Amino acid sequence: MFKKFYPKECAESSYDINYKRIYERGYRGILFDIDNTLVKHDAPADEKAIRLINDLKQMGFQICLISNNGEERVKLFNKEVKLKFIFDAGKPMVKNYNKAMKLMGTNTSNTIFVGDQLFTDIYGANRAGLRSYFVKPIGPEIEVQIKIKRKLEKIVIFFYNKQNRRNKI
Repeated sequence: MFKKFYPKECAESSYDINYKRIYERGYRGILFDIDNTLVKHDAPADEKAIRLINDLKQMGFQICLISNNGEERVKLFNKEVKLKFIFDAGKPMVKNYNKAMKLMGTNTSNTIFVGDQLFTDIYGANRAGLRSYFVKPIGPEIEVQIKIKRKLEKIVIFFYNKQNRRNKI
């Protein structure tokens, strides 16, 4: 029942993922959510995010931001990192995950997605056939609907962790 929301991988943050190993495995594209994935909600790109993006570009990755936020918000973050981006993405709909891969010149076999919400980011990436990475949110939730979703996510994560313990034995 919950498996469609399960990420392929989990990490403490976007900054803890071993991107070098991902590149060595043949991945060439990364789709990132922005808010609570790379920076706190509504924050511009900070030094840490800029450094990560620059390191990933140097490694050879194509990168695209995919956000459900409006154009103004995404442009604010993108001002310093200068990436391809999609705003008002309508995640978890698949259409804009595919559009992002087309912008990068990648496909489902060599693209990963990194995000902090199971019901939009991860579910959409899974539906699009991408390897999904779920990260813990960077900052506190501001919007009421996201606070509610976080409570529901805890249930899904409980079953995800339970299944992973069983699979490891």
